Amino acid sequence: MSLIFDTHAHYDDEAFDADRETLLASMPEHGVGLILDPGCDLESSRRAVELARTYPHVYAAVGCHPENCAPYTEGSLDTLRAWAREPKVVAIGEIGLDYYWEQNPPRELQQRVLRDQLALAQELDLPVIVHDREAHADSLAIVQEFPAVRGVFHCFSGSVEMARELLKRGWYLGFDGPVTYKNARKTVEVALECPLDRMLLETDSPYMAPVPVRGTRNDSRSVRYIAEKLAALRGLDTDELIRLTAENGRRLFGIR
Repeated sequence: MSLIFDTHAHYDDEAFDADRETLLASMPEHGVGLILDPGCDLESSRRAVELARTYPHVYAAVGCHPENCAPYTEGSLDTLRAWAREPKVVAIGEIGLDYYWEQNPPRELQQRVLRDQLALAQELDLPVIVHDREAHADSLAIVQEFPAVRGVFHCFSGSVEMARELLKRGWYLGFDGPVTYKNARKTVEVALECPLDRMLLETDSPYMAPVPVRGTRNDSRSVRYIAEKLAALRGLDTDELIRLTAENGRRLFGIR
């Protein structure tokens, strides 16, 4: 059986406070060989780094999520820069734009923080993990300002045309629980279009659990349901898709 690489899971989240240690320690027994935990603000980034220090199969990314960027200062960027030099920090993320909620920080601030973090990734030669919700045109335009930076559009929700443009520029696409949902027509179209060597498996735990465990607290064990759906779409054996996507994640994030 191929070992799963869950390239996006928030085990620093309080939803795992009751059983985090037991759950993470057991993941290799469930076929999960690697996990990448991206931070969403300074505190969650700090916790992600601590988890990476503690568990051999856990790696971290550090960054400010667009929903959490209001307290951002130049000092915040200096803190992220220092953490990003740790050996098991392999990306800048979760960064991006989120125009879905009216109460989110102003769009101009989100865009400035995204640009600053893309510049940091370029400075440190690290990939990025991009969150893009209802901000497709601006997200694409801003990453195009940094042609040397590559990474993954997490839980990709854009159009096939946007996917093609990102893929042409060397980006990866992340697929999560929503690809298993009944209304996932656009995501399925993108999954059929995405080259197998640019596809990543993600859970976004504890959120977005796939069918058949939708509505429960998500964790990396459920990534296999996502793999099964994608393998069926692409006419592949599930273990082969898991193997390919794990190789993709290792390549993007520089994990041997």
